[in-house]
Amino acid sequence: MLDGGAQFEIFPTDLHLRRVEPALNINRFNRMTVQRNLFEGTSLIWRRVGTAGRQRIDVHIDEGRAISALMALARQK
Repeated sequence: MLDGGAQFEIFPTDLHLRRVEPALNINRFNRMTVQRNLFEGTSLIWRRVGTAGRQRIDVHIDEGRAISALMALARQK
């Protein structure tokens, strides 16, 4: 049961992914965010936390397509 009436998002706009496997020396942290652009459209921003300059920005027509791309990228990662 959820505490305090909290509710999960059906369509998340922020994801924080973490993969830690000490036996394989894998320690990865990814952050993906959907943000509206200043004029029109929506961007999906993906970056690996802890590395400088590694960022990917994909521009989409609307927020729905950006969220679909976010979920596809999350499944891939």
